[in-house]
Amino acid sequence: MKVIDTYNMIVGAIVTVMTAIFGIYWYIFAAFLVFNLFDWLTGWYKSRKSKTESSAAGLWGILKKLGYWVIIMVAFMVSYVFVHMGQDILHVDLSFLTMVGWFTLACLMVNEARSILENLVECGYNVPTVLIKGLAVTDKLINKESDEEQ
Repeated sequence: MKVIDTYNMIVGAIVTVMTAIFGIYWYIFAAFLVFNLFDWLTGWYKSRKSKTESSAAGLWGILKKLGYWVIIMVAFMVSYVFVHMGQDILHVDLSFLTMVGWFTLACLMVNEARSILENLVECGYNVPTVLIKGLAVTDKLINKESDEEQ
């Protein structure tokens, strides 16, 4: 029982901290972090298998992942500021702008998932075609919508 109580306490603390930092949808950010980790690991495995391993490339990959987190933070921060500016100064409901952050996160998640699958394909894994094509279609639709808005 002590082990179960300890486990529950640790998991509860993690969920509480994640909710405090990322809000009630913390698990989406956690999934993106897992995608980041898997993409980095599969990229490392691919380069090791092809004998093109480089610590500089690995560091660049990590810095790129950190940049993605900065992009997400900026997207959510911009939407947060505009929503509150609309409420406080303009007296206009701009709550739809919260979608900027979520859309950015969704785009980056699709990008990470595609990269993971591409790495696995290049390593010789038999990845189901439906995953590869499904993510390609999703990426195409997301980019089409963002291109039309410009």
